[in-house]
Amino acid sequence: MAEHRLLHRHKVSELPDRALKRPIKAQIIIVGGGLAGLSAAIYLGRALRDALVIDSGKSMARWEPDVENYLGFPGGVAGEKLLQNGRRQARKYGVRFRRDKITSARRLKRGHFALQGEGVSYRCERLLLATGIFHIPPDIRGFSRCLGHSMFFCKDCDGHRVRGKSLAVYGWTDDTAEYALAMLQYSSRVVIVTDTRKPRWSARYARLLREYRVDVQTDCIKEAIHKGGQMRGLKLAKGGRLAAQALFTTRGDIFLNKLAKALGARVDAEGQIKVGPCMQTNIEGLYAAGCVTPANCQMIIAAGQGAVAAQAINRDLFLESMKMRTLHRTADP
Repeated sequence: MAEHRLLHRHKVSELPDRALKRPIKAQIIIVGGGLAGLSAAIYLGRALRDALVIDSGKSMARWEPDVENYLGFPGGVAGEKLLQNGRRQARKYGVRFRRDKITSARRLKRGHFALQGEGVSYRCERLLLATGIFHIPPDIRGFSRCLGHSMFFCKDCDGHRVRGKSLAVYGWTDDTAEYALAMLQYSSRVVIVTDTRKPRWSARYARLLREYRVDVQTDCIKEAIHKGGQMRGLKLAKGGRLAAQALFTTRGDIFLNKLAKALGARVDAEGQIKVGPCMQTNIEGLYAAGCVTPANCQMIIAAGQGAVAAQAINRDLFLESMKMRTLHRTADP
């Protein structure tokens, strides 16, 4: 209990080295400081829970320089700004933060969890995984300068901003073909670039691509031609230049589910953590929220899932405290 009070009084980063050699304890640990994790942290902090967010600083939100579809920001907002605001808001309610990468996790007795970071270990009663995904980028030189400006992963997020432009869709599967056909909603000039890969879409999609006159370019792409992050075209290995003012890639995602699988949580065929309506996994006390679950990977949806998970965790702890006769009662001032 003394150690628990010590951790409450000081920011984790300010603890003396001797304290950090022992496990850092929190009632709830949230792994992942993206929109889902921060939303959960705010709800748990306001519920007066002892919550610790462990974040490696790699939220996909930081890739978005101008988010135009987040409720309440009619002029758009940078993804990094959303993250900064979320951290500040969570700290206001007593949530602690630690920059670390969790490398392993295991279950303890009484349903608690042990986590191992890079040199520091952690213990908690409830665990929320908001570890997210990694969008696989196109294998094109110069793409990083255009990321979030003219090179995108999500038509629902960014289709509106490329209306009427010449568009390229990078990929070679049924998903690519369907994506290209959907982009006709925003522009009549859509081309698929396979970058030397042989198209693998079905006969049905091949027929639809012909019917709607979506061109397919199979040449090797040497680099993206751009200025100030705005694409001007794609340079082809055989010479020439393909007109493209924006590119959407469909190479797929990597779901960051290593910790979930180590703890025995079920994942689907794609690698998404299976959760129930309250974001609880099949492992008691273990929750997941955001893009690492089967939810549509949108920032506002991730934030909503984080809130749902936090409310469920708070109620879970409340019900347990009634059962164990450990219900806390705040003293009047």
